[in-house]
Amino acid sequence: MDKTTLNALALFPLHLEAHYKAIPAEYRHWTPPSWDGIPSEHFTAIEQLCHVRDIEIEGYHERIRRTLEEAHPLLPSIDSEPLAHERRYSEADADEVLHAFRDARARTVDTIVRLDRTELARTAQFEGYGPLTLRSLVHYLCSHDQQHLAGLQWLLGKIESERALAGV
Repeated sequence: MDKTTLNALALFPLHLEAHYKAIPAEYRHWTPPSWDGIPSEHFTAIEQLCHVRDIEIEGYHERIRRTLEEAHPLLPSIDSEPLAHERRYSEADADEVLHAFRDARARTVDTIVRLDRTELARTAQFEGYGPLTLRSLVHYLCSHDQQHLAGLQWLLGKIESERALAGV
């Protein structure tokens, strides 16, 4: 796997935490009046963290495992909004979520760095993405990370607009 992608994956927990902490505390559960233009799911800041954690563990850990162990498996997409409601993302403790995510991401990176060319070339069918290799799945994970940093920046933009309009 290329070093740029591995470094981005390894450093993402730090970036995620920094972006989350840039959100003013009173806005970490805030919902904008409109979600138009958000580059990630329609989640508040705390919900973004929970989503990334759960997709790491139940999505990418499982997808990587199945691609390694099964012959061209169908990797289902995860419907995130019902999961957020069911697991009460809005009530989560950010420190606990970030800790769990850091641990999960460390396991992901450890798995990826151990993969050889043959393993990275294993194929699967990813719902919503089509056919892929394990190598391309890793790039999709990195892309997913970037979507959520962008989502947090988008929320910051909305927050700053609201604060400016309110004269804060």
